[in-house]
Amino acid sequence: MRAVEIGEYGGPEVLTVVEAPVPEPGPGEVTIDVAYAGVNFADLKSRANGYRVPSLPFRPGLEVSGRIRAVGAVVEGLAAGQEVAALTEGDGYAEVVLAAASTVFALPDGLDLRTGATLPTVLPTAHALLHEVGRLRAGETVLVQSAAGGVGTVLGQLAKAAGAGAVYGVVSSPGKAEYALKYGYDQLFTGDGFPDDVRRATGGRGVDLALDPVGGDTLRGSLASLALFGRLVSYGNASGAAPWQVGQPELYPGAVSVAGFSILTLAQTEPQALRAIADRAFRTVAEGAVTLPVTAEFPLAEAAEAHRLMDTRTTTGKLLLRVGS
Repeated sequence: MRAVEIGEYGGPEVLTVVEAPVPEPGPGEVTIDVAYAGVNFADLKSRANGYRVPSLPFRPGLEVSGRIRAVGAVVEGLAAGQEVAALTEGDGYAEVVLAAASTVFALPDGLDLRTGATLPTVLPTAHALLHEVGRLRAGETVLVQSAAGGVGTVLGQLAKAAGAGAVYGVVSSPGKAEYALKYGYDQLFTGDGFPDDVRRATGGRGVDLALDPVGGDTLRGSLASLALFGRLVSYGNASGAAPWQVGQPELYPGAVSVAGFSILTLAQTEPQALRAIADRAFRTVAEGAVTLPVTAEFPLAEAAEAHRLMDTRTTTGKLLLRVGS
């Protein structure tokens, strides 16, 4: 089979197409003939600096859609030929992937494989940020960083569907602001001055819930945008800034709280909790409450081009690799 892997860290050019043996499932595992693989910012970090890479060579790819090829022992509820989406610990950039059955999800009726590839990381992450971790209540206001990205476009829609009073987003350009307005946002802000923009938009009050995948100074700005009793959820560090610490001086005056979330950690530590969240999140797409825009698609052999595009930080929505027919 064909696969894309890295043998050293670096730019997109280190992604190489190789021939590899087809894996066989062990107990609690399945193999999947991949139709599409999602491209995520975590893949770029793995390629560039070894984020979550246990050893080299390494195949990026955290999510795929396709049809089950084979089922290992003690696997229930999954069968060969079934159309599924899956969260993987890597190896997604390949024609056949091996996945733990606990992170393989049957596609709801009416969802095709192309849409399915957008689901495993984006939908459960967005749902958990708003509900399980962020504990959003009807009428509350929400601030979303990277509002035009894959998770951002879903967060705007889910927050509105959950009854948010207003949903604000932060993006890096006017073009991205125009794009994100189609996905549930009431107002978009650009630039580092967004905390002042938030205060003006909310009459000085701030927002009840802020969701931040960027880290660094952006995370500090998100904290400064909170209302009394507000909550901040950090779910990434796309900025690459040094780990940030918060303490009493930042939390006490506004009685605010800070939480964190990682879908990859949840998949490793509490896969049943992930399955419950994913089941609820996937229904929102099947029922038409949420759409997941795919804005670019590349053949598997052109994975480097997908990385080059995402490296520009100009992309919106979701990027996919087309692997099988």
